[in-house]
Formats: sequence, C-alpha cells, structure tokens
Amino acid sequence: MSVTSRYRDAWEGFWREAPNEPGAVFWDAEPALTAARHLAHFAPRIDLPDLPMVDLGCGNGTQTRYLAERYPQVTGVDLSLAAVEHARHQDPRGLAEFGRLDAADAEAVAELHTRLGDANVYVRGVLHQCEPADRQPVADAIATLVGTAGRAFVVELAEAAKPVLTGLAASPAGLPPKLRPVFAHGIAPGEVTDDALAGLLTTAGLTVLAEGELPLTTTEFTAEGRRIELPSRWLVVGATRSGRDRVPAT
Repeated sequence: MSVTSRYRDAWEGFWREAPNEPGAVFWDAEPALTAARHLAHFAPRIDLPDLPMVDLGCGNGTQTRYLAERYPQVTGVDLSLAAVEHARHQDPRGLAEFGRLDAADAEAVAELHTRLGDANVYVRGVLHQCEPADRQPVADAIATLVGTAGRAFVVELAEAAKPVLTGLAASPAGLPPKLRPVFAHGIAPGEVTDDALAGLLTTAGLTVLAEGELPLTTTEFTAEGRRIELPSRWLVVGATRSGRDRVPAT
C-alpha cells in the first residue's frame, strides 16, 4: 500500500512553491521552540541514544538539522521529493542524510529499517495530515522503524486545536498568509481525536510510555502580534515498557 497520488501530488505542489528561507512555512518554527521542547520529554526516555535517529516527515529539515547536532546518525525522510530537496539545500554542512519515503509503503519502510536497524524516531505533525486510510499504515511504519530497541516521539495536533484553527479561518482578515498555501493545496489538517492517536500506535504494536500536552508553535502571528500556538499532544512509545512507569498526561 502507498499513499494516493492526489495526496502525494498535493505535497509536491506545496513544497515546490514553498520559499527556501527558514520560517517561511507555517509550522517551520525555530527548533528552540519545537524540537528542543520535545527533546526535553523524549531524550530522558531514549534507552539507546546511539541508535540512528529518523525524522519521519522531515519537511525542509529544520528540526532534522537540530537533531543531527545532538545524535550521531540522523536521517530525515519525507513523502515529497521537493521537501527533501529543500532539506538538502538548507543543510550545506551535510549534518543529516535526507531521502524520500512513502511511510504508507510497508516494503519501503522495511527496506529503510533493514539499512538502519532499530531507530529512535521523531514524528511531528504527520498523522493528522494523513488521509484517514493512511494513518494506520504510517503508525505501523513507526513501529517498524522503532523495532524492539528504539523509541518514538509522536506529537500531533490535539482536538482542542480545531476551534483555534476555525477561529483563525473565521477572522475578518481570513486565514493567516502562511496557512493559506496549506489549504490551497488541499492538505488541511484532518481530525484525529486524542484517543484515536494512542489507538493507532497501540494497534501498531507499540506501548505508550509517556504522554502529555504542549503548544505546537508556528511561525505565524495574529493581527495583534501574538505568535500562533496550537494545542498538541505528545506521546513517547516503544515496543516494550523498559521498566519505566507510564507518565500521566500533563
């Protein structure tokens, strides 16, 4: 199974038109406000930090490069070849490896796992952008890449993000400029309930080791000058509990 051509073409179109400069894309916030906050919860729960790190759905690689400065082998993968080209262009020092991957293609994911071995996986805002039929295959891909030894950090928009987005769309000024291309290309966020997020991962054979809430920071601002933040939920998952107590949502 692989993603539909419509979905793939939508992402290709979006990334072909996206500017190359940092911060030009709605979700491309600086790592200090994104990956750094996530690593505060993820890093202490990584049993084997020397495993390869995979940034699944890396986009233009902003967070991938941050991870590559902290872990020995980091690979960013994305459905869109145009996104991968952006990522390579923005990584002149070659901190990370980048490649195209259809995460709903089980054979392609298995091939990546065969090449890298078990990995720690970072996933930011991927499942809620998938079409409904692709969500379980992508969750299965996370489990394949994690294997028996890795851990994954998965952060997705929470249910509470919907009224925030609805409010932005209904404002007199309309959608914020950086959000308009997302909707224009037909890749508006889908609805994944908080319970469904954990269910996708447990169905894939993963155990939730910790979870909580964080604002998902964007690069856009309201007309009043406030940075737009969207409610999100994060989970750390792995094939086994590794003896750690499950941390309640915060």
